[in-house]
Parts: sequence; C-alpha cells; structure tokens
Amino acid sequence: MGELDPVLAVVAWSSLAAGAAVLGVVPQALMGRVSLPLMGWGNALASGLMLGVAYSLLYVGLDETVFFGAVGAVVGVVFVRLTHFGIGVQDVDLNRLDDAGSAYGYQVLLVNTMHSAYEGIAIGAAMLVSLPFGISMAVALALHNIPEAMVLTAVLRSRGLRLDHAAALTMGVNLNQVLLAVVTFSVVTALPWLLPWVIGFSVGALIYLVLVELLPESYHQAGPTSIALVTLVAMGIVVALTGGAA
Repeated sequence: MGELDPVLAVVAWSSLAAGAAVLGVVPQALMGRVSLPLMGWGNALASGLMLGVAYSLLYVGLDETVFFGAVGAVVGVVFVRLTHFGIGVQDVDLNRLDDAGSAYGYQVLLVNTMHSAYEGIAIGAAMLVSLPFGISMAVALALHNIPEAMVLTAVLRSRGLRLDHAAALTMGVNLNQVLLAVVTFSVVTALPWLLPWVIGFSVGALIYLVLVELLPESYHQAGPTSIALVTLVAMGIVVALTGGAA
C-alpha cells in the first residue's frame, strides 16, 4: 500500500485532535457539576500542553529562520489581541458558572472557536516540518482539547443546556481546527517561505492565549502552587515526547 496523501494525513490527525474534545463531556456526565478547583486544574493542564506545543514548534520548526519566526510571533500576539478587541471579548472570563449576562454563553463559544483556529494553524505548520512531528503535535493538542472542553461543557451546562447539546457545541467549536490545519498546510506547501512566519504566528498566539486567558483565573480557582505544577508537568511531558519526533 502507498503512503497516505499528505493532505489526507492532515485531515485525519487534525480531526482526531478536534474529535478528542468530546471526551471533555465525561466529567460532567459522571459528576453532574464540575468543581471550581477541577476547572482550574483543567485549564492548567490545557495550558501546559499548549505551552509544550508552542515550545516544540519553536525549537524544532525554526533554525536559521528564527528572526522571521520571532517577528511572526509578535504578529500573532498583536493579531489575537486586536481580534479579541474587535469582537468585544477581550475581558471575558471563560470560567464563570453563575451570574453571567445573557450574551455570556455566545461569547465563550466565540472565544473557544478562535482558540481552535490558532491550534489548527499550529497543526498545519507542524505537519510541514515533518509528518511524525505533526502527528505528535496533533496528539498533544488532542489531549489539550479534553480539559479545555471539560471547562467549556461546565460553562454551557451552567447556562441551562442539556448535556448532549453542550457536547455538540463543544465539538462544533473545534471543527475549524481541521479547516485551518488543511488551509495552512496547503498554502505553505505552495509558498514554503511562509513557514517560519506561520510557525512564529502560531507560537505567539498560543502563548498569548495561555498567559492572558487560560491561566489567570485558574490561580483563583485552585491556588497558584498546584496550577503551576500541573502546567509545568504537562508542558514537560509534551516537550519530552516531541523532542525526537522531527
């Protein structure tokens, strides 16, 4: 049998990453309500996995093109910041279970959809570095999607949604992860000089999301020590597993 077409490989592995989000519904189904400390640890786990992906992309994907990657990272940070301001979600707390306005659920879905888009770009860029490295990045982001989806499901359930509807929406916000992975892979395959810029962009975007959106509230939910430990351990696991994958 011949090798799998590269684009189909991107579709398959990015779909795995997006589909893993459905597992985030399991804690809600088993426990009925997710506690604030568990939400904090979930965000810390998602943050550590995302930081591991960002570091691995930076370390493996850039060599003599590090300057362009650095500029791309700045562009990524600025783009995320301006986009969030433009759609009015720059100050949205992603973990509120009570006393939120009527538009809050839509805002959280929008922010999570944007998160997924940047992760799709990261998968597409990693696949261009090498197939094994891209697969390792997709697996890491699949694991990341589980705790992130757990938090999103808890928020949606607190808004009165049934569990199956919350699960469907949690899956839906990750669909663009597949689309952006394929678009990134296809465009940069045609224009390979864009690769360091795209890697830098995705690294900057992912780090910004972790430091500005995922981690800050987690410290109040579970305490800084446990959050820091979970984040660092998760990051270390990704770096250890992906270091030799290129």
